[in-house]
Amino acid sequence: MVVTIHQPEHLPWLGFCHKASQADLFVLLDNVQYRKNYFQNRNRILGVNGPMWVTVPVLSRGHTESTILDMRIDNTGPWLKKWWKSLYFTYKNAPFFEPDAAFFENLSRRTWTSLVEFNVTILSHVLEAFEIRCPVVRASTLPVSGTRSDLLLDICRHVGATTYLAGQSGRDYLREDLFTAAGLAVRYHAFTHPVYPQGRNGAFVPFLSSVDLLWTCGPESARILRTEPWVAPQRP
Repeated sequence: MVVTIHQPEHLPWLGFCHKASQADLFVLLDNVQYRKNYFQNRNRILGVNGPMWVTVPVLSRGHTESTILDMRIDNTGPWLKKWWKSLYFTYKNAPFFEPDAAFFENLSRRTWTSLVEFNVTILSHVLEAFEIRCPVVRASTLPVSGTRSDLLLDICRHVGATTYLAGQSGRDYLREDLFTAAGLAVRYHAFTHPVYPQGRNGAFVPFLSSVDLLWTCGPESARILRTEPWVAPQRP
């Protein structure tokens, strides 16, 4: 069984979704330290003047001791209204925005306190749209422990993995020897970015939220995500 593990992202990018499509089980690593101003609470969409950030404000005081699971959304301002307006006015004329509009608008009408709950709700919808059927579990629900490679290995052992699908940057930090000693194979995710019609003038802009592909290409999105040829820039 191929297992991949990744921190839960907000409005995840295409590489995140492609990695899920290559696995038999996706474990969301929500029991590790929250990373401030990264993709756990924000992502990019393509506005009129170029890429722009869509952000979920969080109560970040003490975040250096907080796990992703611990992170709470800062509801002191009308952030959901702004969040929905950013999506709506950016993509309202996109060819396939309408089928998803009600889902995302309904999200904006609810009260969210947990960043993970908000992200996972969106992630489930996005994976379904890409026809990605692998089960998703949260590391925080598993009886696992450790840090870094030890934690990843413990997760793999607990869920019965035979192969660990690591991220592209895993070669820089993963202790393969631990996995080999435990009888697990290690593979590294290979992903380069698809080019698709974005409905904008100018050069193609990669590394956006996956909704950019979904709302511009609709039913073709699942095929585009998995089909070569692709360009191969590296994510910043």
